Amino acid sequence: MISIGSLLHVLFAVIWVGGMFFAYVILRPVAAATLEAPERLMLWRRVLAKFFVWVWKSVVIVLLTGYWLGFGMFQSMGDWPTHVHVMHGLGLIMALLFLVVFFLPFKQLRSAVDTQDWQRGTEALANVRRLVGINLVIGLVVVAAASGGRLGLLG
Repeated sequence: MISIGSLLHVLFAVIWVGGMFFAYVILRPVAAATLEAPERLMLWRRVLAKFFVWVWKSVVIVLLTGYWLGFGMFQSMGDWPTHVHVMHGLGLIMALLFLVVFFLPFKQLRSAVDTQDWQRGTEALANVRRLVGINLVIGLVVVAAASGGRLGLLG
């Protein structure tokens, strides 16, 4: 059962972090260079709506499987290796940051696009972009901690 938990944990972490990487590093600059504000904002409203369905799933599955694995392999949190504590702490921060993105600037982006308020939409998208960029960096640190911990590099 641990192997199923581990598979789900890694798979949904990759979906979440990989999706942020694609959106931030690849789609964002292309959309900014090729689309006018209304089209760009409508694109992001739709892309983020679809992506965030998967992020919700990822948040739930990564947290549940993380605790399942952590308590399935160790007696208590105090027994967790350093890299597991790093993943746990940063994973909680990532989840909280996602909640902020979803319920504040993304909600504002949806409303702005729906009412064709392109200036407000541009401001909301800038806030989404900034917070997703922060979450992407945190996610990459989590990936490095997970990999480094498995290799014995983090204690």
